[in-house]
Amino acid sequence: MPSIRSFGRYLPDRVLTNIELAGKLGCKPEWIYEVSGIEERRVAGEQSVAALAVKAGQDCLDRGGVSAQSVGLVMVSSASAEQRFPGPAAVVAKELGRAGIPALDVPVASAGSVFALVMASQLTAVYGPVLVIAAEKMSVPAQREPLNKNVAILFGDGAGACLVDPTDTGLQIRNHALHSDGNFAEDLKLDLEGTVKMNGLTVIMQASRKLPSAIAEVLSAAAIEPSAVSMFLMHQANQNLIDRVARAIGVPSSRFYTNIHRYGNTSSASMLIAASEWHDQHPLASGDLVCFAAFGAGFHWGAVLAGQI
Repeated sequence: MPSIRSFGRYLPDRVLTNIELAGKLGCKPEWIYEVSGIEERRVAGEQSVAALAVKAGQDCLDRGGVSAQSVGLVMVSSASAEQRFPGPAAVVAKELGRAGIPALDVPVASAGSVFALVMASQLTAVYGPVLVIAAEKMSVPAQREPLNKNVAILFGDGAGACLVDPTDTGLQIRNHALHSDGNFAEDLKLDLEGTVKMNGLTVIMQASRKLPSAIAEVLSAAAIEPSAVSMFLMHQANQNLIDRVARAIGVPSSRFYTNIHRYGNTSSASMLIAASEWHDQHPLASGDLVCFAAFGAGFHWGAVLAGQI
């Protein structure tokens, strides 16, 4: 059964606080925190999406005690890459010393890491260890003119990673649920140029429904109650959304790991950044269950149930 062997992450050094951002947007820092739960976010500056991904990927390999030479496939999720093509995956594989192996881009905002994780769990039997990386520079489109303060306050930059192994070396990937619905494609999108366009009410309403449903789907398939899950590792979109999902499935918000107050919404990178931080702080014991979940533009959403053997 495929498993997650290790996690990794990288956050740029530059910190953009609510105080600094509020001055630019003409609002109060307190308002930013009230509507989002965010206190600060990271900004990559001149670093590229590929550069962020390489650092997170190398961190993941180092933490797993694995050489890059053992990786048979690299997958990079990003909705904020600097160019239409090629995507960052081939460059990331090259920079990690694995030019020549297949490298796949997953250009799915916010939910890309959960989609990539599921695909990696299926492909690892063919290619061996699969390095999944999600890297985003969402601060760039979020803060383009004309500024929309409801968007600009949310997004930051960063990268997260996990190594999916074909053997039982860590968190076994038990089951998954993935969904997409193009009926809402216009409600959250980023054109080739311009700013992020978001119908906030529709996004929050649909995410509040679809995330609990996907979580219930994977737990039901395994005949597991939400109370039995050790931690829910969700896309860090908005603290209010995370709290809503916790209430919907009947568990305390403390069972959902959050770091959005420090990093903001890093789109597809956020779930793996959160997983990496949580894993550092809470070594897993036999029998522990973890549920990953994400929702994003498309709309795309899904959940993955994993357990420590």
